Amino acid sequence: MLKKWLNESNYTVVYTGAGMSTESGLPDFRSAGNGLWNKKDPSKIASTDALNHNVTEFIDFYRDRVLGVKDYKPHIGHDILAKWEREGLIQSIITQNVDGFHQRAGSNQVAELHGTLQNLHCQSCGKVYSSEEYINRDYYCSCGGILRPSIILFGESLPEDAFQFAHKESVKADLFIVLGSSLSVTPANHFPLIAKENGAKLVIINMEETDFDIYADEVINDKEIGKILEELDT
Repeated sequence: MLKKWLNESNYTVVYTGAGMSTESGLPDFRSAGNGLWNKKDPSKIASTDALNHNVTEFIDFYRDRVLGVKDYKPHIGHDILAKWEREGLIQSIITQNVDGFHQRAGSNQVAELHGTLQNLHCQSCGKVYSSEEYINRDYYCSCGGILRPSIILFGESLPEDAFQFAHKESVKADLFIVLGSSLSVTPANHFPLIAKENGAKLVIINMEETDFDIYADEVINDKEIGKILEELDT
């Protein structure tokens, strides 16, 4: 049914979560066993409090994260979504991921709900830098402020522009496809329901079941996203 809906839809929005990134090899935060938050307390390392009072550990952790993203690249699923955007088969992507892989693959209409590790900005003046600064161990702005990743930390609100874009896209969707998200993080997980409430078909593709599966028109579990998208692209 999904291929039929994809071909018939006038406005398709794709929503991606950690499962999209882990297929590139990146570790996620919440998975049992090897999730990053099993090893680190997010309130002590990925929060505004850590940035203000525990700068050395904050920078060490996020330098490793920036380096980690550089070690991996978009997979076939990212490439197919970018191709579908160029072909007009999908209109936009809403992502919880901070790796920037959708843009690296060529997607343009992307709402990054949690920001990106591809850029840094000064905590004091807001000047934007490439994440290469961290790789080169340059941690301070020309104004003297601390450079931080342009991601949303614990204690911060979602970026208004990305949130509003995601909301508008969800309302417009005829078909809303979730790829690799447990849909457990609020308020980001509201968008599939917004789409559904506005008449969209909802498809959830995730390795494990989610609490939102009961609202979906189709659910696919236990199958890699890249393989599913390859099958749909034939």
